Amino acid sequence: MKILVATSEAVPFANTGGLGDVCGALPVALARAGHQASVILPAYRSAWYCGLPIESTGIEFIVPVGSKTVSGRLLRSYLNNGAVPVYLVQQDEYFDREYLYGVDKKDYPDNCERFVFFSRAVMESIRLLELDLDVLHANDWQTGLVPAYLKILYRNLPRYEKIACLFTVHNMGYQGQFWHWDMLLTGLDWKYFNWHQMEFYGKLNLLKTGLVFADAISTVSPRYAQEIQGPEQGHGLEGVVQHRAHVLYGILNGIDVEQWNPATDPFIAAHYTIESIDEGKPLCKAALQQEVGLPQRSDIPLIGFIGRLTVQKGLKLLIPVMKQWAEETDVQWVVLGFGEEEFHQPLQELARQYPDRVAVRLEFSTPLSHRIEAGADMLVMPSLYEPCGLNQMYSHRYGTVPIVRATGGLADTVVDTTPQTLAAGTANGFCFVEYSTQALDEALRRACEAWRQPALWRQLQTTGMRQDWSWARSAREYIRVYEEIVARKRAEATPPESMS
Repeated sequence: MKILVATSEAVPFANTGGLGDVCGALPVALARAGHQASVILPAYRSAWYCGLPIESTGIEFIVPVGSKTVSGRLLRSYLNNGAVPVYLVQQDEYFDREYLYGVDKKDYPDNCERFVFFSRAVMESIRLLELDLDVLHANDWQTGLVPAYLKILYRNLPRYEKIACLFTVHNMGYQGQFWHWDMLLTGLDWKYFNWHQMEFYGKLNLLKTGLVFADAISTVSPRYAQEIQGPEQGHGLEGVVQHRAHVLYGILNGIDVEQWNPATDPFIAAHYTIESIDEGKPLCKAALQQEVGLPQRSDIPLIGFIGRLTVQKGLKLLIPVMKQWAEETDVQWVVLGFGEEEFHQPLQELARQYPDRVAVRLEFSTPLSHRIEAGADMLVMPSLYEPCGLNQMYSHRYGTVPIVRATGGLADTVVDTTPQTLAAGTANGFCFVEYSTQALDEALRRACEAWRQPALWRQLQTTGMRQDWSWARSAREYIRVYEEIVARKRAEATPPESMS
């Protein structure tokens, strides 16, 4: 199959989180599975510093944006040593900026215009690059207009009529809502600005647009596909998702199993495998303790946290529990992350008051995140919600037992430790359901009790390390969905034989 992934982010050209990780890794996995995959995204300023060569295609174009026309160029780079073409839409007035979507926690005021232009450019690139696509795979609100343009403006044009469109939601909380007059920028008829299609409480909603017009919808875990059909995680669009549930798929993200591999990881103090974890992991623990200024003790658990310091990641639960445990319980904590200011000060205060038990690094550091995954005994993820989550999969890979709230992808990847799951050989972590400090505290205590039982703990580590969270697994599921929607699209496009 021939697939074009349309996205506002893709590693290494532009990335703020999971969206960029997926759209940088999935096309490579698709290519390795024998399909022709390509990517298109804006040529942000960051793209020029990604370390990969970027060349001109010589293609220029003009598209309408509201009452004006805007010109752009198509550039080209490659992923996976040339196997995956990456097309970058150059329009410096829109994309040559320091940040992708805004500055100082405020969105750029012309974000709707920027991504109307990008979505138009995606559609024109198919013709200009002569891409005979089977699947156009759009992602998040920034490409929410792509399914609408395909279905409304391009549906009967040569090269477009048989393209099937999948729209992936990476986080329902980000919807691309704009005032109603921005509908004029899209070039679509006002008749589509209604509560069934593009309107949402008087505003233009680009995520809703993608949900409505795509041939099928996917999201980044099976549990999250269920959760977005309810009011807590649907963010007001649960009715739209329920209406389209018959074409909704939940596909877990994968991880880069070459980059995250304790047997070869260049960032960690000692390499290890399932067979040598008892020798290698204690060395990584001691090195991590030394690096962050904690006493080198092997006789107590070391609990890690890696992530954005936000309400979503469960900091309102974690900090009170850390404070209580630092006062009463002989365990160590290491926190790596940066985020909302309200969480910085209390974490720093805990590190100051309890230097032998709490270490905090208010930063993003890829090398240190690898060393925490390798050196910690456990990793805690008490998320309020988590569409997929990656750190729990990294933890499994490194024999670090995850302690998670059972939401979204965390519920799909972490099997709670019970007598039944231990007997079945499926237990690989600890889960709690209720969003409360008491529930988190109980899960942590169960984990620490298990840590003091070496044979049981080794079983949990081994089960996690043997699991396949690779992008190859995810790609197989996407391919199955692509095949389904292409077959449906072609069946719809083929007129039934006339009755004789």
